[in-house]
Amino acid sequence: MSTTSEHPPVRAVLDRFFGAEAAYLAAGGPGRAPFDDLASCLTPDVTLVQADGLPYGGVYRGPDGVERFMAEMSRYWTSLDFLEQRFVIDGDTAVVFNRGTLTARGSGRRLETAVMQLMTLRGGRIADIRPFYWDTLAVARTLGPDASRASRSPGGPEAAG
Repeated sequence: MSTTSEHPPVRAVLDRFFGAEAAYLAAGGPGRAPFDDLASCLTPDVTLVQADGLPYGGVYRGPDGVERFMAEMSRYWTSLDFLEQRFVIDGDTAVVFNRGTLTARGSGRRLETAVMQLMTLRGGRIADIRPFYWDTLAVARTLGPDASRASRSPGGPEAAG
């Protein structure tokens, strides 16, 4: 049997993760913001799967992969403001409903949207993240034509990790 001090409660880990994610984007992303707060919430073998239709879609593995994802995401968005979050937690599995506003880096346009995430934790850290976007087309329209998958940096999400 493990104690709470050995495995922080799931909600506390998720709150730390979402706070660190928003702070990372607000600070300007890679080179401008430390990734340590996000990394401390992740297992060494974490997997993040983003919808292929997004400019930053694909599978990202390990904390380095999640850092690459955050770098990609920060290329397109300057901020992420959570308007509402709802958590359904069963053991080490959580479903998180996020409603928020994203601001596009290129145009300054804002998108209010929802994302449902299925998250699995192991040993008090996030091991798997599977976001389900309410409207990927709205994301694409907000980002504009410069955000096509073809504009992604070489070496995509599976390149390392």
